[in-house]
Amino acid sequence: MDIMLNGWLLYQTVACRMWARSAFYQASGAYGFRDQLQDGMSMTFRRPDMTRAHILRAASRQFVEGDVQHWWLPHTGQGVRTHISDDRVWLAYATATYIETPGDVSILDEKIAFIEGPLLAADQHDAYFHPTESDESATLFEHCARGSDQCLELTGENGLPLMGTGDWNDGMNRVGEGGQGESVWLGWLLIRTINLFSPMAQIRDEDERVQNWVTHASKVREAIEEKAWDGEWYRRANFDDGSWLGSKDNDECRIDSIVQSWAVLSEAGEPERAAKAMASVEQYLIQPESKLALLFTPPFDKTSHDPGYIKGYPPGLRENGGQYSHAAMWAILAYTKLGDGNKASDLFNLLNPINHALNAEDTERYKVEPYVVAADVYSVAPHTGRGGWTWYTGSAGWMYRAGMEGILGIHREGKELTIQPCIPSDWPGFEASVKIDKTEYFISVKQVGDQTQLLKKKNTLERADRSGVRAVVDGMDIQITKNIVRVPLDGGAHRLNIHLSNKIKSVVKIQSD
Repeated sequence: MDIMLNGWLLYQTVACRMWARSAFYQASGAYGFRDQLQDGMSMTFRRPDMTRAHILRAASRQFVEGDVQHWWLPHTGQGVRTHISDDRVWLAYATATYIETPGDVSILDEKIAFIEGPLLAADQHDAYFHPTESDESATLFEHCARGSDQCLELTGENGLPLMGTGDWNDGMNRVGEGGQGESVWLGWLLIRTINLFSPMAQIRDEDERVQNWVTHASKVREAIEEKAWDGEWYRRANFDDGSWLGSKDNDECRIDSIVQSWAVLSEAGEPERAAKAMASVEQYLIQPESKLALLFTPPFDKTSHDPGYIKGYPPGLRENGGQYSHAAMWAILAYTKLGDGNKASDLFNLLNPINHALNAEDTERYKVEPYVVAADVYSVAPHTGRGGWTWYTGSAGWMYRAGMEGILGIHREGKELTIQPCIPSDWPGFEASVKIDKTEYFISVKQVGDQTQLLKKKNTLERADRSGVRAVVDGMDIQITKNIVRVPLDGGAHRLNIHLSNKIKSVVKIQSD
């Protein structure tokens, strides 16, 4: 974990994703709209200047209507316009995440021109062309808001966001190609984005917009809980004909990982259901023996409903029911949100590429570099455990955030450093040296108390009571609010000692078939 967090993960993100945008498996040099926005979020702690620059770069690839180029070539500006639905939401999400870290609200006032080009026909999947720069410019705030506004307009009969020709999963490009299919996962992302971005609209006196967003988010949440809960987990989406995907009634893709993780990450899922959904992820999708965390199961093979080009991959490869590491990183963060450091740490260790090459046999099975994250790992014999695309994956940035912000709990909020560890019960603690601008903190976290009380049983979900947190800065006790240690970034050098006393607050036992 030290090796990955202190070097390789951010190296992979910066060198391959932000700079080269190229690797052995993809060599275009293009920017992906949603891709580098997510990569940039992992840089807010160490290089916020890079994050800022890319947010503005991405905003310049937005059409006046609110949608964006799904990917574009920076030297020419040529790119592809699509009906893919989640791109427009990520701009506001990434911007809000960036502002929270360095506290740079001024980015919202940066003026950026829109682009213009032919609208897509309803039955047209995409179009590759060179757009023109529009005479219309707007602040970054308006760019973000326009994307969110358009997502609200594209709402289906069930009250969920339309899926278009793919949401996060481009391979599901025929689930909603007719303009009727809806995405449950995108509903969670939209809710979270509105919660993060609305305060920035409020300070700009955009009261009507805020009211529309907040009201809509509430309706989406109600629609998900009423129509997408499947008994043990949330359904993934519905097809144009209204039939569900990611349901226990499906022969293929019965349960999908990302919609469960985002029930937690959105902070909008009904708590007991969200806990049960994550227990289902552990039960059906995480395979410790094979060191795999599957995207969904079973893979697509013979289903009569055609989800898209994802079905063109052999079952168990890449997005088609293999491990898609990007999604697995979200599961780590979801477990930390639930306060379950044991499951979060176990999953981080399972995904850590170093642990896939600890001996000759494992190395021969994995077959790819053990020091960078692989986008996918195969789950079908005779290739079970073999790594797929390496280097070129957004999983590296999310793994960094899962380790730093989730498990270690180290985060920056403006002029404060915050620490809220979610570490496993068998760690005595950890030490970290953090330098931000001219401020340095040497952090020592120790767990005290009866650690044997913390359980690690399958099909249980623990909620740890961290009311026993104590923090001492340079020998002086400091006050703690909501179990978060907050210390100032004041240009000095400090020693911070944190003592965690964990006790079981509640244990949710999940019944299964």
